[in-house]
Parts: sequence; structure tokens; C-alpha cells
Amino acid sequence: MKILLAVDTSGKNGSLALGSIAGDGRIDILEVAALAGGTFSAQLVPQITALLETHGLTKFDLEAFAVASGPGSFTGLRVGLAAIKALAEALAKPIVAISLLEAVARGTSVQGRVLAALDAGRTDVYAGDYELGHPTRMCSERMLSREEFLAEANGAVAAKIQIITPDAALADALRSAGIAVRQIAYPNAADIARLGYEHLKLGHTTLPETLDANYIRRTDAEIFAKPPR
Repeated sequence: MKILLAVDTSGKNGSLALGSIAGDGRIDILEVAALAGGTFSAQLVPQITALLETHGLTKFDLEAFAVASGPGSFTGLRVGLAAIKALAEALAKPIVAISLLEAVARGTSVQGRVLAALDAGRTDVYAGDYELGHPTRMCSERMLSREEFLAEANGAVAAKIQIITPDAALADALRSAGIAVRQIAYPNAADIARLGYEHLKLGHTTLPETLDANYIRRTDAEIFAKPPR
């Protein structure tokens, strides 16, 4: 059995998923396990081991890895990426990095242009402009202020671009501004696994040494750093 392990530690809570790669080009999700926020570093490796053992597997059954690379929590992303880097390097298996914005964009059955949105905190919004098709194409990923995003979303609706978000507060803000939005469930590791397998078949993989987080915005250390004299 060929197994893909997917990890998502991008948010307050996270998840793991095991996917069985079928011979007909499908991936069947065997199980999704939740990870409680705030303790990813302590939970992640033991949870991976326990999940594999539940299905009579070991790390040597893993054929590939998919990981949510951001945007999201700085600390959470680092924990997930570090674990996947270590496993992939030790086993010499491929990694697929998946943008959480792409997972949101692919969260419906619509085709064509979509604007995926995630609440970035601090009244900011992560916005991903995607062309859904075969294959999906990322046009841009940016961080916008709430005002900038609402203005862009209004223009997107006029251009018949579907707006998608899993964040209730953001969906409410859009509706209050008279902007149509499709609210979906928040992506989890099962979504990352399915997308990861699609990218894997297309050869969109990365090496452990080049795997990096997709923060989109600067860290607090960069924001508050004193300018050089």
C-alpha cells in the first residue's frame, strides 16, 4: 500500500491525514486526526506514529508528504514544516507544499476565476487569486488591509469572479458591504492530502532543503526591527 501523509499546522488547530494512493490515480483518505492548538511541537511526531500504527503501518510505508505551507501561524507552520522536512529527508521521499489559499480556492466545485480569502488578523486579509481548471493556476497571493480587500472583492464580483472564504467574520463583512460570498468549511489535512496528490502527479515537488513557509507577510521581528544606522 502506497501512503501519503498530509500535515496542516497552519491555524489555531491542526490535523493529520493518511491517504492511500490507488492504482487508478485516486487517493482514498484513510483517516484524519485532529491536533490541538498550542501543543503542535509536542503532539505532532507521536500523533504521526500513532496514526500509522492504527493502520498497521510504519514510516517506511510512506511514499510522499503533503504539507500546508501557509499562510498562517508562524510557530505552527515551522513545527509542521520541520517535521515533514526531517521525515522526507530520512526516507528520501518527495514533498508537496500546498498553499492554504489554494485549498480554500479549491473548496467548491466552481471553475474559472476565484478570489480565496482568509482572515490574517490585525484587520488584514490574505487574498489568493486563482484560475481553477486543469491544472489550476495561481495568479497572485497577497496580504491586503480589510478596506483594500473589500474594494478588490467588489471589483471581483463585477468581473464575475467568485469569492470564497471559510472565515465567518470575513464572510459577514463582505455581506454587510453587499458583496456576494461563498462560505465553506475550513480546509483540513484531508484537503491538503488530495491537493498534494494532484500536485505530486504533476511533478510539483520540493526538496527538504528548499521547503519553506509561505508567510505572505513579514514577521513581527521584521516589522518592529530598528532601521540600520
